[in-house]
Amino acid sequence: MKKLIGMIAAFLMLASTAFAETAIKVDGSTTVLPIMQKVVEAYMKAHPDVKISVSGGGSGNGIKALIDGATDLAMASRAMEQKEIDLAKTKNVAPNQIVCAIDAIVPVVNPANKLTETTLAQLKDLYMGKITSWKELGGEGPVVVISRDTSSGTYETWEGLVMKKERVFPGALMQASSGAVVQAVSKNKNAIGYVGIGYLDASTKGLKVDGVEPTAENAKSKKFPISRDLYLYTNGAPAGAVKGLVDFLLGAEGQKLVKEAGFVPLG
Repeated sequence: MKKLIGMIAAFLMLASTAFAETAIKVDGSTTVLPIMQKVVEAYMKAHPDVKISVSGGGSGNGIKALIDGATDLAMASRAMEQKEIDLAKTKNVAPNQIVCAIDAIVPVVNPANKLTETTLAQLKDLYMGKITSWKELGGEGPVVVISRDTSSGTYETWEGLVMKKERVFPGALMQASSGAVVQAVSKNKNAIGYVGIGYLDASTKGLKVDGVEPTAENAKSKKFPISRDLYLYTNGAPAGAVKGLVDFLLGAEGQKLVKEAGFVPLG
């Protein structure tokens, strides 16, 4: 009898292990977030034994979480900095970079604004507080500058490609997410902001930059001057369920979801 009970207990233990859920945590960029939400929904539907939690606290926070061992997968809209890579090494974390999509950072204004295009030089002056009235660009009213916060990868890319390492001036209204930028610009006829191409909708108006339209084709070719890659980071090469999720995102179905989210697939 004892032998039978032992065998039943062993079987139940094996069964519970076989049907145990695998948990994956994803954190980071609010730009990559819409892509990941679509991918995670589709992946969990196909793999009900895998449970994935996704949060978008910004690229910097996602990378920090990876370094601290608090997330399995970090979403980032900019590449890791050398100081972050060095810090990771001190904690025995080996950052592995994966390009998952292509994006364009698009300056957006309220649909009531007459402006349809701008230049990199004008954008820099706007975000340094040198241009304070839309009259200087053929419009009307005071300029209200909306920016992402400094923990954002979008902010850091903007700082590098547009500001040329100059800081956004203190008068800018900082927002914690791309969605918040869209909302702020849509509600203020004098506002200007910037968002990833996947966040463009009828509530704001995307601007040409240096005569180039912010299209998927121009982002992919990098003809649009504020184009960039979007990244995932893992600790070492992805393995197990994390590898399954990454492979799904990089595969045909996942890249189709990238396009559905409004971003640019790799292929």
